[in-house]
Amino acid sequence: MRASITCALVATTALTWVAPAMAQDASDNGAGAGDIIVTARRTEERLQDVPISMTVFNQEQVTARNIVSGNDLATYTPSLSANSRFGAETAAFAIRGFTQENFTSPSVATYFADVIGPRANGGTAGGNGAGVGQFFDLQNVQVLKGPQGTLFGRNTTGGAVLIVPQKPTDELGGYIEGSIGNFDMYRLQGVLNVPLADTFKVRLGFERQKRDGFVRNRSGIGPADYDDVDYWAIRGAIVADLTPDLENYLIARYSESTTNGTFGKIIAVNAVGCDAGVDRSRYPLPGSPQVNLPGQTLASTASFLAPLACAGTVARQRARGDGFWDVESGNADPFLKIKQWGVTNTTTWRVSDTVTLKNIASYQQFRQKQSLLIGNDNYTFPASPNPAWTGLPFTWVGVYPAQGLANVEQATFTEEFQIQGKSGDGRLDYVLGGYYERADPLSPFQGTYSNISYVNYSPAPAGLGLPAGTLLPFLATLSCSNVGQLQCTPINTFGSPQIPSLLQNSLTRYWYENIGFFGQATYKLTDQLSLTGGLRYTIDKTRAQGGTRQLFFFAPNQYNAVCAANNAVPAPSGESCVSALPASSASQTTKKPTWLINLDYKPTDDVMLYAKYARGYRQGNINASNTIPQGWGPEKVESYEIGAKLSFRGDFSGYFNIAGFYNDFSDQQLAASLIPSPGSTASPAQAIVNAGKSRIQGFEIDALASYSAFSLGVGYTYLDTQLKSFIPVNFPGYLPATPNSDLGGPLPLSPKHKLSLTPSIRLPLDESVGKVTISATYVHTSSQVTSASAVTPFGTVPAFDLLNLNLAWNGIAGSPIDLAAFVTNVTNEKYYTFLGGGWQSTGVEYASLGMPRMYGMRLKFRFGAMAD
Repeated sequence: MRASITCALVATTALTWVAPAMAQDASDNGAGAGDIIVTARRTEERLQDVPISMTVFNQEQVTARNIVSGNDLATYTPSLSANSRFGAETAAFAIRGFTQENFTSPSVATYFADVIGPRANGGTAGGNGAGVGQFFDLQNVQVLKGPQGTLFGRNTTGGAVLIVPQKPTDELGGYIEGSIGNFDMYRLQGVLNVPLADTFKVRLGFERQKRDGFVRNRSGIGPADYDDVDYWAIRGAIVADLTPDLENYLIARYSESTTNGTFGKIIAVNAVGCDAGVDRSRYPLPGSPQVNLPGQTLASTASFLAPLACAGTVARQRARGDGFWDVESGNADPFLKIKQWGVTNTTTWRVSDTVTLKNIASYQQFRQKQSLLIGNDNYTFPASPNPAWTGLPFTWVGVYPAQGLANVEQATFTEEFQIQGKSGDGRLDYVLGGYYERADPLSPFQGTYSNISYVNYSPAPAGLGLPAGTLLPFLATLSCSNVGQLQCTPINTFGSPQIPSLLQNSLTRYWYENIGFFGQATYKLTDQLSLTGGLRYTIDKTRAQGGTRQLFFFAPNQYNAVCAANNAVPAPSGESCVSALPASSASQTTKKPTWLINLDYKPTDDVMLYAKYARGYRQGNINASNTIPQGWGPEKVESYEIGAKLSFRGDFSGYFNIAGFYNDFSDQQLAASLIPSPGSTASPAQAIVNAGKSRIQGFEIDALASYSAFSLGVGYTYLDTQLKSFIPVNFPGYLPATPNSDLGGPLPLSPKHKLSLTPSIRLPLDESVGKVTISATYVHTSSQVTSASAVTPFGTVPAFDLLNLNLAWNGIAGSPIDLAAFVTNVTNEKYYTFLGGGWQSTGVEYASLGMPRMYGMRLKFRFGAMAD
């Protein structure tokens, strides 16, 4: 692997001596990278002058690819993946194998207008990533790869995604754009830029999109479809030039999204006849629900649920002849509601020609309410000794917002001060600064209700001929008509009113404080050779409170409530289990330095070679939704990167960038699956543990070539990841924790190959007709792991290929009107984006489904200065 990286970079080094010759006598027609301005080092620079591996999309490219969410962005960006298990709106980014698990801090930070996304901590939370309504009226989107822990603070071990909106300008203009498409899609956008005075400019924008879901629900329960889109967003910005050297830039935004959420498709069941040819020598059937006699396998949740799913959902799917995008949901009222708003104020004072002061302050709020079934199931209760219970609907685990609360809500305040400067001779550039962030609960608590199915044992009744002391297993669960109002009926396979059914009420709240001091400087050792050094010291403080109230139902709508951490404590409310138990609180403080050393060499203006070493750090965190809050410590990474950036000018113009990297993880935060021990009332869960070491290596290519009316963009990533070690961790009530990656195997969401090809041609038409461009984007993503093979035989998402087409006619007949037609996933590729990993816990495997073919048209009317 290292040899292949070396060969690729040696070949590139040879090209550096050819490139100047190719461009020596050619006229400069604006090479592809020459006009791309990025802010990867917190100042505006040309893409080709920045010794960082990155991918950049301008607004035209974002629109042509129909990118409206973080999940869409990941589809078309080499090295970038997204975990959209709980919906595209809650997608969590991963770069180069640096992933984010539930309850952990993101390893890839998302910035909008130089401010990091709002904090959000919960089992299905969004907020940390790119929300809806952010991908319109942009200057560009920059995906920075590798640790960015000097100039970008919080936890950017994997990289950062910078979403840069258009600032107000001094020209009156704007546009209105409308789109229509299949699945009854419509999308409206509008932007107005108004210079109210020479020194006061305003820019306003809105976006509205609605689309039916592409996942069809065949159960007749709840909505007809899932994975729909329904959001609106507004944005306003003001630039005030208070003096010729003092600028104040204020931007505010608000968005709301209300959808049915997502729902996965059952693809295999751990039962005979539904197992899709699983090797039973490696993956035996779960224990049959029999008795605890010697030599028998103890029963598990999967023992009961897998046969029900096979005889129920799977049998109905086969009988109906369900298609790829057909599912069967048992959720009568699913929803995913997200509200997010924020205000950012940036003040820039050019003190002199060599010193600039910059202050960035922001305040953001995030709220999420979600109702979903974790197992993506639709169960009906089997024949029971109590005939009234036979056929009642139930679920494995449901998650719903607690009464009057959101599942997740947080307010985040940030303050950053920078001193940007350069020496009088221009050889030294530097940035010094301080950063402060505080995130507090918006309400006294965020909370969820979860109805849970569990398996336990009870003494066998007399008369069955079983030895004394024999225990028989049973499944206990709840059939709820309205979880929020606690309208639930307890049911169990014994038909006994003496066996309780369980609903858990989890309340949590989190406080975060982040303090950072940083400095980075670049010194030109010669006109061609520069040395960059950076250092950041970060203090992260986390405090959490949480309590779980267990509601044991013995009769319809009647329950006894106790605290899970101490069932001797009565719990008239969820707050009782927080205030009454000292163990409900936890805190953590971590302090770490991070640094960067970079050497870059520019033999010509169009060639850069660089080498970089960086230390990255991701803070520890706390999961307060456990019975007792569970914490884990920070992880660190040593990162090494070498690369080259080449620009070509003249008739054949463009750029070619390549980077090779090696990352060494220690104290890695790993997600581990927790399977309840036989007889435990605990529900299957995941835990985060500092138990791993891993290695990530590979190389990336980002290139663009243009000749006459034709251009070709290429992006490619080769990624080789490996979990090198895992220290087993035990939790009370559970079998030993199993990591979501195999020891010696690849890390989750880390495809070995990802390729993007974007050819484009402008038709040779007279200028009076307008500019007609035909473009395509082809993306290949190789297989990627989501769960360890020890956990499930269905832990690898197969490779898939996507093809998009776009026809744009701009300036129709010399008018300020643009028309475009588009098709995404032209071949209607059937592909998965995530696999659940429930083979052992529930005996049921589900897959999150990728989008089918989408097509439509866009019409845009430009006016004022934008009409040109």
